[in-house]
Amino acid sequence: MGLDDKIKNAAEEATGKAKEAFGKATDNERLEAEGQNEQTKANVKQAGENVKDAFK
Repeated sequence: MGLDDKIKNAAEEATGKAKEAFGKATDNERLEAEGQNEQTKANVKQAGENVKDAFK
């Protein structure tokens, strides 16, 4: 996995966590779900990169 990919995935996960926390704090269920979705996408991307690295 390239360093750029790691940074992008970490940034996407952090953004998702922030959105989720803000959604919880403001009782905004849509924003909370959006944050959870972003975190999930980042984790899936990270897992895919880890699989690619395992086969190198």
